[in-house]
Amino acid sequence: MADNRRWWALVVIALAQLMVVLDMTIVNIALPSAQAALHMSDGNRQWVITAYTLAFGGLLLLGGRVADLVGRRNTFVIGLLGFAAASALGGAAVNSGMLFGARALQGVFAALLAPSALSLLATTFTDPKDRGKAFGIFGAIIGAGAAVGLLAGGFLTQYLNWRWCLYVNVPIALVAFFGALALLAPGERHPDARLDVPGALLGSAGMLALVYGFSEAESRSWHDGLVLTLLVGGVVLLAAFGFWQTRARVPLLPMSVVKDRQRVGAFLATLLVTIGMFGVFLFLTYYMQGVLGYSPVKTGVAYLPITAGMIVGSTQIAARGLGKVPPRMLMVPGLLVAAGALAIIAQVGTEPAYASHILPGMLMLGLGMGTAMMTSVSLATGSVAPRDSGAASATFNTAQQVGGSIGTALLNTIAATVTARYLTAHAGPGVNPRSLQAEATVHGFNVATWWAMGSLLLAAAIAGLVVNADRAPTPQAAQERTPEPVDTAM
Repeated sequence: MADNRRWWALVVIALAQLMVVLDMTIVNIALPSAQAALHMSDGNRQWVITAYTLAFGGLLLLGGRVADLVGRRNTFVIGLLGFAAASALGGAAVNSGMLFGARALQGVFAALLAPSALSLLATTFTDPKDRGKAFGIFGAIIGAGAAVGLLAGGFLTQYLNWRWCLYVNVPIALVAFFGALALLAPGERHPDARLDVPGALLGSAGMLALVYGFSEAESRSWHDGLVLTLLVGGVVLLAAFGFWQTRARVPLLPMSVVKDRQRVGAFLATLLVTIGMFGVFLFLTYYMQGVLGYSPVKTGVAYLPITAGMIVGSTQIAARGLGKVPPRMLMVPGLLVAAGALAIIAQVGTEPAYASHILPGMLMLGLGMGTAMMTSVSLATGSVAPRDSGAASATFNTAQQVGGSIGTALLNTIAATVTARYLTAHAGPGVNPRSLQAEATVHGFNVATWWAMGSLLLAAAIAGLVVNADRAPTPQAAQERTPEPVDTAM
């Protein structure tokens, strides 16, 4: 591909990835409005986020294998059109069930789109210098897309209404669709690719059971029989999925992908990071709107420091250092800085604390996350054989989405449980109910944020102990080590 054409192709791939990442958070700011309009309970509101991330994460491995089977550009454009249609359906939702279903359908098509985008990027940019630049841009999009979604959600919710947080995907998807037809090569399929249906069923059912179990714990308690059954059943199903992958003829998750130490470190770190981060975005949104009284637009603008920090961390620190220092020298400090940011944020009270706690916390959070996530993307997709690039890309995205699903459900449950206990313990005559509710809510958010910080510290420990490469691997190294079968063009 000609050099200029490659960089324009990056624009198309990045636009699609921005839409996918943005959609994980754009509804956060709209959520209070959507909750009121569709009469959702506090316990059920998290399904607006979780329905998307769960369907996305549960089907990503299958989507990656479909990309290998029918061609990456084909799944890319199908994913774009399906995502646009599901977004339009969600925007027109008349009740919470319709909205949850549309969000799940968005996740299904995102599971086709995201692994195709990442594998197209990995196979388009193989030169180490260009690869660093391309992944720097891509990493910034992954990191900053979440915060951009919150900003866009604020403007759309305040000046139009919450439904436009879904409708906005339609024009973005159509622009990317026509750009893909014009700029992306038709792509290749691998003749040995097959669909592992039993693996898809086991993996998806296991993750669904885990996330549903975490979400039900808030209303039923952790000792409830259904909650315990869901959590234990989820672990058993995922264990069965792992066993099946060692026996399947063409597994969804090839052992060559997870046997590489560097990729395993990147996958585990990404999983733990997103467990912590998704819940924090949800809490900060409700803190700023519900406790501090910020408007949706003011809330979105308040998130801008995260975007700035992520762009700097991705393009100026990680992209410049990736070929010069060991990856863990970027990941570990980045994750520690992000964990320190959560320690600052976890100390907010009911009084205004944006300048003293939220602002410095967001700047540190963006800087650390941008550095760590861009490095993880490169580790996850480097030195993988082209025939498995879809599976490797899907596994990285799965770690993100499953982490987001579990994190949102788990941290929301922790926050709600702690809030309820605080209200019970401090209720009494002479206590202002409104003031007590605000104090209890903030206390619940703070406790959950400390747990999120623990998740980031564990991610830093794993990155430091597992990731031991001197330099980030590249696809060229995989091609030199692994003989490739002859591909058949579509």
